[in-house]
Amino acid sequence: MGYDLNKKLVIAISSRALFNLEQENKIFEEIGLDAYYKHQIENEDVLIEKGTGFRLVKNLLRINEDFPDDKQVEVIVMSRNNAATSLRITKSIEKYELDIARSAWSGGNDISKYLKPFKVDLFLSANENDVQQAINEGIAAARILPYEDDNEDFQQQVRIAFDGDAVLFSEESEVIYKTQGLDAFLEYEISNANNPLKGGPFAKLLRVISNIQAKYPQEQTPIRTALITARNSPAHERVIRTLNTWNVRLDESFFLGGVDKYEVVKAFGADIFFDDQDVHLENTSKVAPSAKVPYNSDSILNRI
Repeated sequence: MGYDLNKKLVIAISSRALFNLEQENKIFEEIGLDAYYKHQIENEDVLIEKGTGFRLVKNLLRINEDFPDDKQVEVIVMSRNNAATSLRITKSIEKYELDIARSAWSGGNDISKYLKPFKVDLFLSANENDVQQAINEGIAAARILPYEDDNEDFQQQVRIAFDGDAVLFSEESEVIYKTQGLDAFLEYEISNANNPLKGGPFAKLLRVISNIQAKYPQEQTPIRTALITARNSPAHERVIRTLNTWNVRLDESFFLGGVDKYEVVKAFGADIFFDDQDVHLENTSKVAPSAKVPYNSDSILNRI
């Protein structure tokens, strides 16, 4: 029987999301592909600096120490590099002692079509097009934003923070807010307080995380989650009822009502924060690893 990825938390991450390859990407954009390949091959043994997603990956992989015979987390590097230029990346993975055994190297082609065969629950990349295609395919995906992390004290507990509408939940309420205004949004949420919100692109991911959390006593969970949303009372009631209906746990919830999110994200100590709006991510990406969740290409939100 083959190795079964179906019952694990599978994270696919691009090399540029895991490591800081911005200088190399600049060579590719300004000089060309041949120069990029030459640079990577000539620097095969040069350790690559940690990127925005490194901390999240390092902390998630630590969970597997509790399950030596049944890994709960699988991290797969999926990159547009080819096999020749992959050596520098795989050597850096080995030097950082990351337990990553699986990879895919597309040689410049679209990587998103390989996500479903690898049973990916979350795809993190610095490539906007790859992330967009993944979202269109119904896979939780986000574009990693540049972040310099000088914190070498990796936590025993992974901390993941989510925005609500258009991330954990569907975009239906956000569409009403953006097209009809706050009063119409509040009226809609109050009248639908007992009707669960539909799942957004990250709903399945939250369920998979909850399955891992359920294997531990609550006070010992290796993953701590938070909802950080611009909603406030009375629009918070529908969110709470929705999560209860889904039978998932969010360890912390913050209904900010327009208060800037970045200070809460920083205080929570997020290893990653997912949001769909640049206005929030511009500040959160300065204090914590952050990633933008795009709308589906067919979404009305792209036209508002």
